[in-house]
Amino acid sequence: MATEGIGAIFKIPELKNRIFFTLAMLAVFRVGSHIPTPGVNTEVLAEFFQNLAGTMFQMFDMFTGSNFSQATIFALGIMPYISSSIILQLLTVVVPHLEKLKKEGEQGQKKITQYTRYGTVALAAIQGMGISFWLESLQSPGGQLAVSAPGWGFRLVTIITLAAGTAFLMWLGEQITERGIGNGISLIIFAGIVADMPTAILQTVQLIGIGQLNAVLMVALLAMMIIVIASIVFMESSQRRLTIHHAKRQVGRKQYAGTQTHLPLKVNTSGVIPPIFASSIIMFPTTLANFVNPESFPWITYITDHLRPGNFSYEVIYVVAIFFFCFFYTAIIFNPSDVADNLKKQGGFIPGIRPGHPTAEYIDRVLSRITFTGACYLSIVCIIPDVLISSLSVPFYFGGTGLLIVVGVGMDLMSQIESHLVMRHYEGFVKKGSLRSRR
Repeated sequence: MATEGIGAIFKIPELKNRIFFTLAMLAVFRVGSHIPTPGVNTEVLAEFFQNLAGTMFQMFDMFTGSNFSQATIFALGIMPYISSSIILQLLTVVVPHLEKLKKEGEQGQKKITQYTRYGTVALAAIQGMGISFWLESLQSPGGQLAVSAPGWGFRLVTIITLAAGTAFLMWLGEQITERGIGNGISLIIFAGIVADMPTAILQTVQLIGIGQLNAVLMVALLAMMIIVIASIVFMESSQRRLTIHHAKRQVGRKQYAGTQTHLPLKVNTSGVIPPIFASSIIMFPTTLANFVNPESFPWITYITDHLRPGNFSYEVIYVVAIFFFCFFYTAIIFNPSDVADNLKKQGGFIPGIRPGHPTAEYIDRVLSRITFTGACYLSIVCIIPDVLISSLSVPFYFGGTGLLIVVGVGMDLMSQIESHLVMRHYEGFVKKGSLRSRR
């Protein structure tokens, strides 16, 4: 790391203002994380969440920065926006109108973004209604209700509050992307996950102090965590570059010489989506078990006992689901046929491969191989924390998904800051080479 590069940040007014603006917007997010939803008894909610380890609620709460477990105005977080974005991406494959908009460039993307916003508000309202009914049915072991005055008054207030909170976070993220530094939506999730780090570290130190945790074991876990983070950085920046040759061409009276470029294919094209989808599906039965009587549905208890993190059957299903979603989501967001057609129109070709359909088949074959490698990497990163938690019985704050998000967003942020520094003839963070962007 070059200290000159870090010091140069404050010598560039535009970059400095962008960083301060981003920090200010994230501070607004954290302030809103302490404003409770009207009519909810947070103490009853806290008692309920103490017994939800390994369920979908715990994972969802991580993405919202503990806003869900505290029933704040940001209880839904930015997840409805992400869900809406994924739904729109999937629909572009089957809906001709959306596929046409996707190919129209900037204007089409603006229209898709507008549809995404509408979908975000609709999903937030639907989820807000579901949460309002759920809160009304919630009570502590002592019989105290989480909502003292249930009814449609409370439900409407909750729906409006949570939908408005998500819409505000969506706007906040867009403002950060436009006027700040980094991707605003990703940074909000990043801030929510990292915000609980001090508490987790303090609890770990307290457990070591009273002798419930072995200090040597925690040092070994810290070393393992550093190795995993280094592996994530390496794999997220890894690419397979396909050499592209462009033949000589005549444009008007000018003749352009042949050039050579590269088509970069990321090892982990699907990003963090596969672990999120896989976790959500596997944790659904465990979550459902919290709302049914085990004596009436004994088969649910049997399933949940075998689908807990650290259990062999859970890990096997988790890995299979990660592999499936890696290939499925990569096929959705990357179309080799479109890439081959664009290369053919631009006069580009891969040496030794004929343009058109043979090129699409070659790209698809290479992409399938590196996607398999990416799926293996995601599986290992996501399984390690589960094994550590179950076998060593220690608190491991970051799960695999959380680590992927934090490290990935950190890499994107550093890449954008470095691009500003290099563009203005400063050294950057890395003296030799450059920090490759994940996108």
